[in-house]
Amino acid sequence: QEQLVESGGGLVQAGDSLRLSCAAPGSTFSSTFSSFAMGWFRQAPGKEREFVAGISRSRGSTTYAESVKGRFTISRDNTKNMVYLQMNSLKPEDTAVYYCGMMTRAGSYYDPQLYDYWGQGTQVTVSS
Repeated sequence: QEQLVESGGGLVQAGDSLRLSCAAPGSTFSSTFSSFAMGWFRQAPGKEREFVAGISRSRGSTTYAESVKGRFTISRDNTKNMVYLQMNSLKPEDTAVYYCGMMTRAGSYYDPQLYDYWGQGTQVTVSS
């Protein structure tokens, strides 16, 4: 099936930065990528998938979880069919598997059921 592809995760110390990337390959994504909002979610062991950040399809509006405001920045490049998550001032609480998703239905960015396409996830581990 068609999937998004995340990269950029790793092991860092508290206060460090990472930039995650999400690629949308294939003909289907090529023709539809710019038509949908994109989002980043994360899931820590024993916890539910949690919304991190979202970005609209063309207006450039962004939405962030309260826990990452001021530290994370989501962006996208529709020419390259890419979405990014710049993470600064990382904390141990940010440790999780990070997933990107394509929001194909209208509603809240926070609802993972509105995302039809996902990546496999990339691990981010932040040590104290």
